[in-house]
Amino acid sequence: MAYNHADKNSSMESRVASAGSSIADKAQELAGKASEQFDKAVDTASSTARTVASQGREAGERVNEVASNAKTALDKSLREQPMATLAIAGVLGFVIGAIWKS
Repeated sequence: MAYNHADKNSSMESRVASAGSSIADKAQELAGKASEQFDKAVDTASSTARTVASQGREAGERVNEVASNAKTALDKSLREQPMATLAIAGVLGFVIGAIWKS
């Protein structure tokens, strides 16, 4: 029985090529999965950013509404009862100062 180096080399080259192809296929599959996960993460982050921005706008609108209502109430109180308004402002200032100091 004759031993043929050409057959052995050919068989080895075939196995190496097959392994290389298998590795390339696996790498391509993993890259595809990574790309899908990245796309999902980007979509989630984008959705979250839109939600936060929307909630921020709504909160800003509510703050503006409350500030407007407070300004209207303060203006009315100053016109109708200036001394009572001044007394309340003094008490609030005292309380805030006491809280701040502690």
